Amino acid sequence: MRKTPTAQELMSEMNDRSREVFRRVVEGYLQSGQPVGSRSLTRDMSEKVSAATVRNVMQDLEYLGLLEAPHVSAGRLPTNLGLRLFVDSLLEVTPLDAEDREKLDSTLGSNERDVTTLLSQLGGALSGITQGASLVLSPKHEAEIRHIEFVALAPDRALVVLVFADGHVENRLFTPPRGMTPSAMREAANYLNSMIEGATVPQLLSRFRAEIARNRREIDALAATLVEQGLAVWEQEGEPEARLIVRGRANLLDESAPTEDIERIRVLFDDLERKRDITEFLELTEQGEGVRIFIGAENRLFSLTGSTLVVSPYMNAERKIIGAVGVIGPTRLNYGRIVPIVDYTAQLVGRMLSDRRTE
Repeated sequence: MRKTPTAQELMSEMNDRSREVFRRVVEGYLQSGQPVGSRSLTRDMSEKVSAATVRNVMQDLEYLGLLEAPHVSAGRLPTNLGLRLFVDSLLEVTPLDAEDREKLDSTLGSNERDVTTLLSQLGGALSGITQGASLVLSPKHEAEIRHIEFVALAPDRALVVLVFADGHVENRLFTPPRGMTPSAMREAANYLNSMIEGATVPQLLSRFRAEIARNRREIDALAATLVEQGLAVWEQEGEPEARLIVRGRANLLDESAPTEDIERIRVLFDDLERKRDITEFLELTEQGEGVRIFIGAENRLFSLTGSTLVVSPYMNAERKIIGAVGVIGPTRLNYGRIVPIVDYTAQLVGRMLSDRRTE
């Protein structure tokens, strides 16, 4: 099996002429969505060359796996590998347009207090600006806990109630360990409340696990299981406090699109509706700050391979990644324009959430 060459290796295989031909083919494709022919390139090349020379360069680039010919006599299109090389090595990012910035800023300038509603509005603005489908992973509630309580509902059903320091209240059903009595639940809640001391849910769970490790025999096994199960519910990414907001899916539909493209869009919609890989959306961003681009099959979030995901994390005041924003569209995206828009949107969300914590 042939190893996929790195961007550096591919660039070393190309001289100045082949790099220019490659760049112009990709830019032409991103602008028109159509194969780019050798004759059209000869009119724009920085040096005077014949169409036959350009065709020879295209064949070399095709051999490298960077271009492909959809038909025998057609021009060339960039492959996913070619798009990846272009994005990594040749992409010129344009400054954020003042009009786009104003549209995004005005969305968060409303008097709306609900964070999820604000993020939904921002997703709509992002979708409208980019003409793609916007994705926003809203953050989980991270305030400090004031009180926790377990309520028995049935032998196999219980409710955990969390009261946060900012007045927010959340509750969730879960399955308690077999044999758990209401009195044992009260004792477990009392024990947890004695440990809260301004902790968030993840911090409280971490403290409890450390306490188990230090003095396991003095903690009732049933109570330990109850706490583990009850609190772990709140760390699941797919729950309402960490939900995926999707806006602008209709932007991906084009009445003139081929039937196979419409089918790919349908598959994408199915994936978005199921939201079965929400955790992966955030995991895609955790390998570093800034915008990341996933082209075609690199996009592990959706089964749709003919798409591109441009995604960036946003952080809280402590510089911790708590969510992500992104745009999904065809591989023929205006990357130079979309990247700064997604980057600015992520920064905007992070500032908004940090400011609200200090109010």
